[in-house]
Amino acid sequence: MKVRKGVFPAAGLGTRFLPATKAQPKEMLPLVDKPTIQYVVEEAVASGLGEIIIVTGRGKRAIEDHFDASVELEYYLADRGKMEELAQIKTISELASVFYVRQNEPRGLGHAILCAQPLVGQEPFAVFLGDDVVAARTPCMRQLLDVFERYRGPVIAVERVPPERIHRYGVIAGRLLGDNVYEISDLVEKPTAAEAPSDLAIIGRYVLTPDLFPILAETGEDKSGEIQLTSGLRTLRARRPMYALAFEGKRYDTGDKLGFLKATVEFALARPDLADEFRAYLKGLSL
Repeated sequence: MKVRKGVFPAAGLGTRFLPATKAQPKEMLPLVDKPTIQYVVEEAVASGLGEIIIVTGRGKRAIEDHFDASVELEYYLADRGKMEELAQIKTISELASVFYVRQNEPRGLGHAILCAQPLVGQEPFAVFLGDDVVAARTPCMRQLLDVFERYRGPVIAVERVPPERIHRYGVIAGRLLGDNVYEISDLVEKPTAAEAPSDLAIIGRYVLTPDLFPILAETGEDKSGEIQLTSGLRTLRARRPMYALAFEGKRYDTGDKLGFLKATVEFALARPDLADEFRAYLKGLSL
């Protein structure tokens, strides 16, 4: 079955970016002049997905407003002849069909995905974590979908991470099948470097199947009161083959302050309208 729907968990509190996120969603923090969530939604659309399901929470209204039409702003821009800006604004609201579901309390990634079940139904679906923005010639999700269509099983994006950072990620153990595709034999959530089964860390792109939903519904909360997606995936892997793809592209962790700053600099340097002056400014800094 073709994957048509993408799920975007966006109910987190964004505590790593306080006080900036006290009154605005972290997903709306801009990389240059575009909210981080828009980069990820654009990846979904470029990968062939037409339906976007955003799992929101309290204080996330700005996300809905961003992907909605803004009649007043469009009228203002048209009236003043700002046609380029008008085209940009209209493109946002026409990207895809966007639906919203509410996660009433932060109970973990597994619970957020479970909240999307009524809108996903009995279809395979993609999951995008907004903190991970991926620059790639072929969209990261399109790469995963190609693997899903070949192997007909759940697919997780992974990348190699140095030992000193491995404790921050879920990690897979697996057997290389070829073309950077692994058949997963186990998943471990945030192991120490000594306990990690490999250096292949799970990042925020997944293609999942609907048989995960009843598993998540039965998965108990961890000691922090959250339902972990990795726990559900471990159970699913015991029931059916599951795969991982070491994708081609560069991932930016915009949920981390340093990662966000790196992404801002590199995305600005990739902009023809900013690159020359910004590069000259950076070279002229006395550090």
